[in-house]
Amino acid sequence: MLNNDGKRKLLAYNIAKYRKLKGLSQNQLAEMVNKSREHIAKIETAKRNLSIDLLFTISSVLKVKEVELFDFN
Repeated sequence: MLNNDGKRKLLAYNIAKYRKLKGLSQNQLAEMVNKSREHIAKIETAKRNLSIDLLFTISSVLKVKEVELFDFN
């Protein structure tokens, strides 16, 4: 079973994975969710936690279900 740090890293990985699958740069995603590229970079490297509201926004922009971002298998 994963600890919280492991889960945060997998969530970060999944956000980056789906962003790349959509062909978006960190800059483009940042603009779409009204955040800085640095903010997105820190989220994608698990150096910054994100709010549930931002998670919902990212999920919507990437057109993926929230549960897909939490797929830790």
